[in-house]
Amino acid sequence: MSDATRLGVFKTYKLYVGGKFPRSESGRVYEVTDSKGNWLANAPLSSRKDARDAVVAARKAFGGWAGATAYNRGQILYRVAEMLEGRRDQFVREVGEAEGLSKSKAAAVVDAAVDRWVWYAGWTDKIAQVVGGANPVAGPYFNLSTPEPTGVVTVIAPQDSSFLGLVSVIAPVIATGNTAVVVTSEKAPLPALSLGEVLATSDLPGGVVNLLSGKASEMGPHLAAHQDVNAIDLTGADADLARELEIAAADNLKRVLRPRAEDFTASPGTDRMTAFLETKTVWHPTGSLGASGSAY
Repeated sequence: MSDATRLGVFKTYKLYVGGKFPRSESGRVYEVTDSKGNWLANAPLSSRKDARDAVVAARKAFGGWAGATAYNRGQILYRVAEMLEGRRDQFVREVGEAEGLSKSKAAAVVDAAVDRWVWYAGWTDKIAQVVGGANPVAGPYFNLSTPEPTGVVTVIAPQDSSFLGLVSVIAPVIATGNTAVVVTSEKAPLPALSLGEVLATSDLPGGVVNLLSGKASEMGPHLAAHQDVNAIDLTGADADLARELEIAAADNLKRVLRPRAEDFTASPGTDRMTAFLETKTVWHPTGSLGASGSAY
């Protein structure tokens, strides 16, 4: 069959929930266009039910992911970087179309995103030494503080930085043992949905990251009020939506990371990792009771 008569195979973009690729529960889609208004694809328009399913998947995955060794989590994050590097050309094209970038600029964004996965992979077994430690106390006790993950974190992804910004907000959440429900950039969701295909082939357990495309204004209030969501990152929310979601999040005392001006090309610090960590402090008797004493 000649190229002139061959029908092209268009990619079907789907959600990534619980390690699987469902269509939106409602069957709704919306058109995604490039910076010039040209049609690129139809993306799933996630519903409230999709958001609830994502929370269920994230909660189910939390115990195993939080209980994995930090070293193992680092290996898996590095594997994400490996798999992403192998599909570099695809992401260069998708990021270029999504953000209106030249091929060279899109390549720089993708390379930075790969490097960001590697950077956080290296931190998984080091962050505890930075934020934990032994505390001086008056008495025959050891007093030790160690970080623990907060739980299920909803992430409103950056709207304009559809890939590097996306990676920059997801990687620190899962590096520290949390699981994530991510609402992707509404206008440029395709790189995020393709990232789901990378995560699915990178040893990351299903449910650790769940990707929902659609309207943050539609899903956000339900996720912010959901009693099984422990924290919310409002990076991609505008001022009005952020205020609404922060009020909803207060109902069950969620941790909230407020939106702020960010340069995702800059070297990241540790603040995004510590934003969703809790501190557990343990007392343990010293001396003759040290071998058989229990923690309090």
